[in-house]
Amino acid sequence: MSDVLTELGNILEQRKEASSETSYVASLHEKGLNKILEKVGEETIEVVIAAKDAQASGYNQDLIYETADLWFHSLVMLSHVGERPEAVLNELARRFDLSGLEEKASRKSE
Repeated sequence: MSDVLTELGNILEQRKEASSETSYVASLHEKGLNKILEKVGEETIEVVIAAKDAQASGYNQDLIYETADLWFHSLVMLSHVGERPEAVLNELARRFDLSGLEEKASRKSE
């Protein structure tokens, strides 16, 4: 799975340099961080709605689709500020030996 994220990270970096007329990612970068954050926010709302619908219907495909959109736009956001997907994977790996409560408590002291 991390291969998919690594490859997507490579593609996102390449698309930063592409023409905004031919690349959706390039057009987001050209519009700037606020536009990218707007898309992350929109996708977040769509995930919440899809999750509620999935729970009620038992049909998860829309939730999977919307979560993919949210992840994608989150990766565009990371790319825009100079980070790669591996940074998030490394952070998740760091948390493996921590309980969620311990990890949350550690953030309060920072």
